[in-house]
Amino acid sequence: MQIAIVLYDRFTALDAVGPYDTLGRHPEAETVFVAERPGPVRNDSGSLTLMADKALADVPAPDIVLVPGGPGQTYQMENEVLLDWLRTADRTSTWTTSVCTGSLLLAAAGLLRGRRATSHWLALDVLSRYGAEPTGERVVTDGKYVTAAGVSSGIDMGLTLLGRIGGDRLAQSVQLLTEYDPQPPYDAGSPAKAPADLVAEWRAKSRFVME
Repeated sequence: MQIAIVLYDRFTALDAVGPYDTLGRHPEAETVFVAERPGPVRNDSGSLTLMADKALADVPAPDIVLVPGGPGQTYQMENEVLLDWLRTADRTSTWTTSVCTGSLLLAAAGLLRGRRATSHWLALDVLSRYGAEPTGERVVTDGKYVTAAGVSSGIDMGLTLLGRIGGDRLAQSVQLLTEYDPQPPYDAGSPAKAPADLVAEWRAKSRFVME
């Protein structure tokens, strides 16, 4: 079972590493990081590098496609090399997935048209521009498409899909061994819970504005 995790300049690290450290623990998983060209790829802060083992062209038919989000996603929305690869890989994939604004890349490739999907809460409205049906749920499954909301939800997505593929006991084991037992110090993890003025402040700063 080959899992291809897409990298591009200024991706968000946890978007990629969360699913890697959950879904990637399936005993039959072969996880490969792919990018337009092999080599080091910097995250959104520029302080962390992941290595793309192979070029996109070298991995034409993975079983699972996983697209992380991040500020760099904006610059990939018209990258036909990446979008064409997503379309090609999707034709034979068992699952096509994303975390955070990675769903915007799936949408830009035409893969989410008419489907329910999620993304980071600041980017949700952009999905409708590409014919998707945005929903604020944390993890959304529509057919073989599994999209996760912002950053940390990639861990939930990885566990959700791991349970679908390997069964509940395997997913529970991975959750236990990674000690994923969230107990955040604040209850501000969604716009429905965070202070209204804080939500408004970040909406005002957001670059995800519908034209």
